[in-house]
Amino acid sequence: MTNKIPTLIIILLTALISFGQKKTINISKSNVFWQGHKITGSHEGLMMFKSGHLNFENNKLTGGFFIVDMQSISCTDLTGKSKKSFEEHLKSEDFFGTKKHPTSKLMITKVEKTKTTNLYKCYGNITIKNITKKIFFDIKVDKTKAFVKTKIDRSKFNIKYKSGSFFDGLGDSLIYDEFDLKINLFFDK
Repeated sequence: MTNKIPTLIIILLTALISFGQKKTINISKSNVFWQGHKITGSHEGLMMFKSGHLNFENNKLTGGFFIVDMQSISCTDLTGKSKKSFEEHLKSEDFFGTKKHPTSKLMITKVEKTKTTNLYKCYGNITIKNITKKIFFDIKVDKTKAFVKTKIDRSKFNIKYKSGSFFDGLGDSLIYDEFDLKINLFFDK
């Protein structure tokens, strides 16, 4: 009887591990690359995570939750005073208002497996400037990393600065509403 108890414990632990697993991201390696476009060019940079994880059951993605540190927003295509000034503008009320809204959040609420190996279609809620909207995107997941490429429409989050959705006659100073996001998630083994 005593030999069966350790075997039973191992079987139960194996079943629990394969049934439900939470993979926490490594916040020092993971990031969000952003790129915003205007008529005369573009700017790009990074944002870092405060926390995040993906949920799995039987090695299949089922959900996740992420918090982005909006105060970490940086511009990587400028240097010196121009860089500092642009980053301060991104943090201002014209854009993300990071003093009032220091974080943005993403919750994955539904996941569908695609025909492509390790590729999932995700549905969820994204919160920027305390405004929550539905979002969907594809995510590619490997054992130690995951990757997302998507677009966000800033006008849906009341980010109006030089937006054609709110102002007429902007000419060459127009900044497009959609910006690109490439989300790079790395997990500790």
